Amino acid sequence: MKLEEALTELEALGNEKMRAQNTNHGAGDNQFGVRRGDVRKLAKRIKVNHELGMSLWQTGNIDARFLAILLIKPKSLTAAELDQLVRSEPFVEVADWLTTYVVKKHADKESLRQQWMTTDDPMAARAGWNLTAERIVKSPDGIDLPALLERIETEMADAAPEIQWTMNCALAEIGIHFPKHRKRALAIGEALGIYRDYPVSKGCTSPFAPIWINAMVSRQS
Repeated sequence: MKLEEALTELEALGNEKMRAQNTNHGAGDNQFGVRRGDVRKLAKRIKVNHELGMSLWQTGNIDARFLAILLIKPKSLTAAELDQLVRSEPFVEVADWLTTYVVKKHADKESLRQQWMTTDDPMAARAGWNLTAERIVKSPDGIDLPALLERIETEMADAAPEIQWTMNCALAEIGIHFPKHRKRALAIGEALGIYRDYPVSKGCTSPFAPIWINAMVSRQS
């Protein structure tokens, strides 16, 4: 499939309700408003196509970038190219798809994580904290958890919203998985109060760290 064909198909799949939802979540105007499930179906039909994926990404269109993420081959990206992709996407939902489907499958994700944990770029920092939260759960050896808690305690309140979300994930994961640090993680969450009043649907767990930690720990009992 060529770029023009892919864009035509995406445009045909767009709808006003999805455009409004994207806009409410912080997306810009360069979008068709395609449901994520429809993007997945189109990607499945096209199959992996790195060149097309990169062309779709360059359009800057939100739906084209969602599709691009599912077509790109992580192994075909250099670390520098991946860094550029991460820094070029301001819409957090696209950014998180990129982290999930591309960044986390890249061979250089650990070196990038370390680099992004010291950057001022909000989207790169968001990805860095996202990867750090993953390491806390899956491979915590070598991670200085007290130092992370110190950073969260001193930096999270003034961090950009894009960064706060994944910093909060790291805080919660420390509290959930490490009883030794749970009391401090809970205290930091209470003191900061970030997401205390975050609206959640019935049956969903609040992202407020103390509630999140206690809910997950209770399920482990």
